[in-house]
Amino acid sequence: MKNQFPLLLLVGLLGGFCFSPALAVASPLLESVKQNKQLATQLCGEFRKLNASGQRAHEPANIRNTAASQGLSPLDAEILTTYVVGMYCPDVR
Repeated sequence: MKNQFPLLLLVGLLGGFCFSPALAVASPLLESVKQNKQLATQLCGEFRKLNASGQRAHEPANIRNTAASQGLSPLDAEILTTYVVGMYCPDVR
């Protein structure tokens, strides 16, 4: 039985990840951006302005500003920023 423990643990962990509801359903936050390209374009413009002034989109103060302007938690704003930059404006830092 001792020899099977690592295998059982691995199977349990993989099973938990495979059937996680978070993985089964696309994020409504990210889906909203996919459906609203104007929002992505607007955010990219804001992020580029930040870059032009020597700031980065992912700085904590800028994440807080994005959260406030979009009505999001700071964590959701960070996820949104990462997604928008990666998908719509990879030139942004």
